[in-house]
Amino acid sequence: MTSVSDTTTEGGRAVLDPANPFAAPSGLPYGLPDFSAIREEHYEPAIVAGMAAHRAEVEAIATDPRPATVENTLEALERAGQLLDRAATAFYNQLPSDSTPGLEDIQERLAPLFAAHQDAILMDARLHARVKSLADAAAARTLDLEPDTAYLLERLMTQFKRSGIALPEADQATLRDLNARITSLEASFGRKLLAGANEASVLVTEEAELAGLSRDAKAGARAAAEARGQEGWLLEMQLFTHQNVLASLENPATRERVQQASMARGATGGETDTREVLLELARVRAEQAQLLGYEHHAAYIAADATAGTTAAVNQMLGRLAPAAVANAKREASELAKVSGTPSGSVAAADWSYLNEAVRKERFNLDDAALRPYLELERVVRDGVFRAAGLLFGLSFVERRDLPGYHPDVRVFEVFDAPEPGEPDTGLGLFLADWYTRESKRGGAWMDSLVTQSSLLGQRPVVVNNLNIVKPPAGEPTLLVWDEVTTLFHEFGHALHGLLSDVRYPSQAGTSVPRDFVEYPSQVNEMWSWEPEILRSFAVHHATGEPMPSEWVDTMVASRIWGEGFATTEYLAAALLDQAWHQLAPSDVPTSVEDVLPFEAAALAAAGVDFESVPPRYRTTYFNHAFGGGYSAGYYSYIWSEVLDAETVEWYAENGGLTRENGEAFRRKLLARGGSQDPLASFEDLRGRPAEITPLLTRRGLA
Repeated sequence: MTSVSDTTTEGGRAVLDPANPFAAPSGLPYGLPDFSAIREEHYEPAIVAGMAAHRAEVEAIATDPRPATVENTLEALERAGQLLDRAATAFYNQLPSDSTPGLEDIQERLAPLFAAHQDAILMDARLHARVKSLADAAAARTLDLEPDTAYLLERLMTQFKRSGIALPEADQATLRDLNARITSLEASFGRKLLAGANEASVLVTEEAELAGLSRDAKAGARAAAEARGQEGWLLEMQLFTHQNVLASLENPATRERVQQASMARGATGGETDTREVLLELARVRAEQAQLLGYEHHAAYIAADATAGTTAAVNQMLGRLAPAAVANAKREASELAKVSGTPSGSVAAADWSYLNEAVRKERFNLDDAALRPYLELERVVRDGVFRAAGLLFGLSFVERRDLPGYHPDVRVFEVFDAPEPGEPDTGLGLFLADWYTRESKRGGAWMDSLVTQSSLLGQRPVVVNNLNIVKPPAGEPTLLVWDEVTTLFHEFGHALHGLLSDVRYPSQAGTSVPRDFVEYPSQVNEMWSWEPEILRSFAVHHATGEPMPSEWVDTMVASRIWGEGFATTEYLAAALLDQAWHQLAPSDVPTSVEDVLPFEAAALAAAGVDFESVPPRYRTTYFNHAFGGGYSAGYYSYIWSEVLDAETVEWYAENGGLTRENGEAFRRKLLARGGSQDPLASFEDLRGRPAEITPLLTRRGLA
C-alpha cells in the first residue's frame, strides 16, 4: 500500500506537504539534497507528488492552444518535472548505496508507477503532434534551430517512436503492462542480488586459513564479521566472479570456498535465487521488443546506440573472442608451470594466486608488495585529483560542513581554473563513497544528484561509489592495483558530469548512448599508469618513501600481462548478455533448472567456454544485464574501448598530460555531453573515425 502521509489532494492530484525536504529546491550549495533532513518516509510522498506535478505540467504543454514553438514545447518539457527529479535522483542514488528494507519496499511500489508515468508522457498523441510539428517544420527548413536544439528534437522523436506512439491502442495497453512488469522484475532482481551477496560472504573461523592475506585486509574482514555479530573473519563478496582476495590466500581450500560461494550466487534456491526472475525478465523484454517491431531485445537496444545493429556487436565480439581465449590459454600454460599441474590445467580459484607468483618471478612484482604504496587518500589526492588539475585546471576542497547520505560519504567542492586576476570559480560538488558495507550493492558506479544545465541555472553534483573493504578506525586504507584503476575509471564518469556545459538538462554529462558512456571513463584510467602521476601517488603510507623507480617502470612494462584473462572473462560476460537477449520470447527457457545449462551452451557456442576463466559475471548475478541499465549493452565497455585506445594515441601524439590536450578533450567531448551525435564529438577530437588496431595492440590481440 502506498504511503503518502505527508501529501494532500488538490484538484484530484497529490500535493506535497511543504515540510517535506523535497517540497522546495535545496538551499545547500549547488542544490545538494539536504540528507541531514531527509528521512526514508520523505521519499515516496515526494516522488508520488512529483509525478502528479510533472503530469500536470506536461498536460499544460500538450493542451496549449498556441502553435508549438521551441520555447513553449521543447524548453517547457525540459523545465518540467523538477520536484520529481529532486526526489527521484536522491532516492535512486541512496537505494544501491545505503539500502534498507524500507527503501526496497518503496522501490517495489514505485517501479510500476514510474513505468506508467513514462508511458503516459511518451504515448501522449497530443504531445507527440506538437513535437512532430516542430520536426516537420525543421525538415521543411521553415524553422531554424540551434544544433543542440535540433539534436534534442531528433532524440525526442526517436523516444516517441521507441515508446510505441505509433502502435494501435490495444498494443499500447499491452506495452504499458510489459513496461511495468520489466521495471518490477529489475527491482526484484536487484533486491535478491544484494541479499544474495551478503548471504554468500565466506566466514572463516580459523586464522590459519587466511594465510597470505595482509594484516590490514584481515583486520577489515574481522571488522566485517563483528559488524554482523559473527565470530571470525568475513570475506565479503564483490559483484564480479573473481574475488580480489584470491590473489593473496595461500590455502587452496579457502580459495576454493570463496570461488564456489561467488559462482553459486543466485542459484542456491530460497529467497535469494534470481533464476525465476531473470527468466521472466528475459521473456518479457523479448515480448516488448517484438511488439515494437524488433527481432529481439538486443536489436532494440543496439538500434538506439552507436553500434546500430546486433550484427555489428556480434562481429566485434566474434572477432575478439578467439584471440582472447588463445591468449588466456597461453597465460594458463605459464601459470601451470608454477603450480606443477599439467599444461593449461589451472583451477579458476587458483588463477589469481598463481598469477601473482608469475608476476613475482617475471616482473618482481606482487600485490602484497605494492599495497603499502597505494594508500587511498594519497591515490585520490595525488593521483586522481592531481591528474584532473594538470589536465583541466580543477582543484578540490573538502566540505565537511555538507552532509552525505551516509557517514562514510565525503563531499568535495570542485573549482575551475580562474581567468587571470579572477577568483576560483565554483564548478560543482563531488561526493565520494569508497567503502563496502552490508547495505551497498557490489561494484562501482557514478550517479548524478544534480545535472548541469544553463537553461535551469544548475551546476553539477556527482557521486562515485566503490566497494573497498574498510579498515578498522585509525588504520590506512591500502589498495590493490585494480582498485586504483577503478578509482580513476569512475572519476572519468564524474568528470563527464562535472565538465558538462550544455543548455538542456536531458543532454548533460553522461546522457549519451550506453555504448559511448564508458569511453571518457576508460580514457581517464590511463592516467593511473602515467609515470608522472603514478610516482606522485605511489608513496609508502608509513615511511613516506616513493615506490622504487624500477617497480614503476616494471608496472608500466608489464601491463599487457594478464590481458588474456581480463579480455576473456569480460567477453564471456558480454557474449552471455547477448545470448540471453537475442532470444525470441518462445526461445527463453521456462525452467530454473535450464538457466545454467543455457549459460554453458551459450559460452560454448561463442568459443569462450574456458573453465579456468569463468565469465566476469555469471547469469544469476549479472546486475548489468538483469538489474537494469545495461541489458544487451555490456558489450559497451569494449565498444567504447576502441574510442579510448584511439584517444590514448591522440594524447601521445600531441604531448600527453598537458593542459592544452585536456582543454581540447574537455571542450570537444566532455563538455558537449549528449548535445550532438557523440561520434561526431569523437571525430572532432580525433580528426577521423575510430579504428580498432590500437585496441588490438593494447589487449595483446594484434
